[in-house]
Amino acid sequence: MTVNQISVFLENRPGTLTNMTALLAENGIDMRALSLAETNDFGIVRLIVDDVYKAATVLKDGGFVHKLTPVLAVLIPDEPGGLHKILQVLTEAGVNVEYMYAFLGGGDVDHAYMIFRVQEPQRAALALAGKGIRLVDQENISNI
Repeated sequence: MTVNQISVFLENRPGTLTNMTALLAENGIDMRALSLAETNDFGIVRLIVDDVYKAATVLKDGGFVHKLTPVLAVLIPDEPGGLHKILQVLTEAGVNVEYMYAFLGGGDVDHAYMIFRVQEPQRAALALAGKGIRLVDQENISNI
């Protein structure tokens, strides 16, 4: 069970990020989560949105280079050790975490959502589900 993340490649110059967010806003696309990583020449914006197909189409039509990446969206209890428990399950399953980022949403103050990019999403999903850890699918992300 994966969620589609959109990775957008942007020139590292003033206004480029604003142009991208304006395009999404003008087209009614709601960002659920965003992560920005940069180098001297370019940045990578990683997005979780409510409507992946529409966002990808709008970005393509707007001239933004992007790609879709399957990631895991995991509901994590907002308590000390909540993330550690998830990472422990992944480690025990031999799954490496390439990167991760978190977001809040849905009015649920007892949980956070964590996005995980792993090399083997199916193995990770099975390991987490086997321990009773809830994964969120694309439809649920759209409704947060």
